[in-house]
Amino acid sequence: MVTKQAWRWPLAVAAFTVALPASAGRVLTVPAIEALNATGGLQAHIVNQFSDPVGFAEATSGAYIVLDRRQHTVYGINAKQTVVRKILQVGFETGKILQPAVLALSRDDIFAVADAPSGNERIQYFTLEGTFLGGFYLQSRLAPRVVAGPVVLNGVGSMSFTGKTFLVSRPESGALFSELDVQGAVVRHIGTLRPTGQERDGNLHIALNAGIPLPDPTGGFYFVFQTGRPMFRKYDAAGTLLFERHVEGSELDAQIQSLPLDWPARAPEALPFVPPLIRTAAVDAGGRLWISLVVPFTYVYDSRGEKTRTVQFHGASLVAPTTLFFAPRGRVLVTPGCYEFSTR
Repeated sequence: MVTKQAWRWPLAVAAFTVALPASAGRVLTVPAIEALNATGGLQAHIVNQFSDPVGFAEATSGAYIVLDRRQHTVYGINAKQTVVRKILQVGFETGKILQPAVLALSRDDIFAVADAPSGNERIQYFTLEGTFLGGFYLQSRLAPRVVAGPVVLNGVGSMSFTGKTFLVSRPESGALFSELDVQGAVVRHIGTLRPTGQERDGNLHIALNAGIPLPDPTGGFYFVFQTGRPMFRKYDAAGTLLFERHVEGSELDAQIQSLPLDWPARAPEALPFVPPLIRTAAVDAGGRLWISLVVPFTYVYDSRGEKTRTVQFHGASLVAPTTLFFAPRGRVLVTPGCYEFSTR
């Protein structure tokens, strides 16, 4: 872990492209990989108090919140980083958390935590002081789990919070994701499942349609498929599909080529465990989609769905993001490590 003083490294940007001939006579330019070096973040002595930070966000006041998955705890840190306190602690009860999967902070400084006590998926939301505002359990049949190590990525693990509604990946409903109100009632289902070639195996077909639904601050939604062939879709505010793009690049070639064509046989009641190729994703204030792969690279797409950047995050060492949170003034907060990077 680097000290705060060590975060004065310059932003290393490769200022060239590689020209490749295209079949139609055009010249395609492939952006070089940019090394984004940490410009700040939480101080080392604070980060060392965490066991497994899987959420890191900044409030409008400049204060921070951190979700520690292993400690089942949400921490609050003041803007000057002089005080660290536990906002939420472990427990089954309302107002506590157990087996948390994701932290989300809205623009009006209400934060939500998705957890799964005894395997029952739950979403709760709070003030920055930890005052319980509301919550609910998700009511549905058991769906296939998508996991990366010990972390569940789909179901409540995919939760995004707009401040008024929640977005959750729900392919078992027949749609890609659901928008829920603050009581947990379905507002609407958005997106049709993509063809997978595994439609006869219902659970596998569902698992290959798991992903991350994301609100776009400039309007509409993105949905990033995490399993199978990586791709994403953009929807307008009414839920109408605008476009679909494949996530491609030399960094992913080996993983895509290794995707199975035939899946192992299993008992009819057994749920498949499908490894993801996408680790996390988020949308910045300009509507650009950042997709972090299971390999330590992040692709950036503009509002038209065109890839414009390939970046790698460097803190004390190379960082493979598990979460991204876009803060004001062109900054992104990243776990693990609770680093801050400039996106400009």
